[in-house]
Amino acid sequence: MNKLIISQAAGVTSVIIKNPPVNILTIDLINELNTFILSLKDDRETKAVIFKSFHESFFIAHLDLNVINGTVGGQAASIEFNHLIANIKAMKQLSIALVDGVARGGGNEFVMACDLAYATENSAFAQPELYINIPTGGQGAVQFARRLGKGKALQALLTGADFTPQQAETLNIITQFVPKVDLDAFLTPLLSIIVGWEIRDIVMYKEIIAASIKDEAVGTELELRYFLERAKEEKTQAIIAAFLKHGGQTEREAKDMQGIFMDTATELSQ
Repeated sequence: MNKLIISQAAGVTSVIIKNPPVNILTIDLINELNTFILSLKDDRETKAVIFKSFHESFFIAHLDLNVINGTVGGQAASIEFNHLIANIKAMKQLSIALVDGVARGGGNEFVMACDLAYATENSAFAQPELYINIPTGGQGAVQFARRLGKGKALQALLTGADFTPQQAETLNIITQFVPKVDLDAFLTPLLSIIVGWEIRDIVMYKEIIAASIKDEAVGTELELRYFLERAKEEKTQAIIAAFLKHGGQTEREAKDMQGIFMDTATELSQ
């Protein structure tokens, strides 16, 4: 990996995207990202993957304009970018974009492909493709339509205007605006919870949510199926027994639910 700086710790993999000068989505970067993401297919130890940028002003600028040329090679590179978006969305692990800079075009599409996206005051988001005579190519228009609704999506795509992180949060382009000074304090407890789950827990909720967005009835059926299957597991029964032992379904729940969970986990870990 020449354009990705990868580090791992306690179930979390951090990926710093480093493609000078401004993190353009070149075919080399796209290929490295695809290779890395596909390498996680059978990884059950990594629970979350955090994507960051090396650049102080850009998260990912956009797709390399040099591949938008109608040639066989250019078309193939554009298709590989589309595959990248699909591969991110198909990850078993929780994908998290930490955006501390501009993400326009393909950069914004990358952010929206991630499960969670947290952005600082230094970020901006836009889909300005029409200014170079093309539509979005990585589900930008699709995601804007689903997240913003018809009118706001059409306005955003026709103007190509930047959204602030606060606006992006309101429009569901990102999960949450987090001031840069608070980012580490925000992430630490979030990740400590996530790494405690099994990879199948993350996959389960991803599947239920995806199915529910498409069809409420299908999502409901899938949720019930998972519920009934999990209820039969010995692990479930052991957790319930310990939870009840430590004050579950008593007055303790009102003020110390997390304490009950902690005592339950401690007992089961012994």
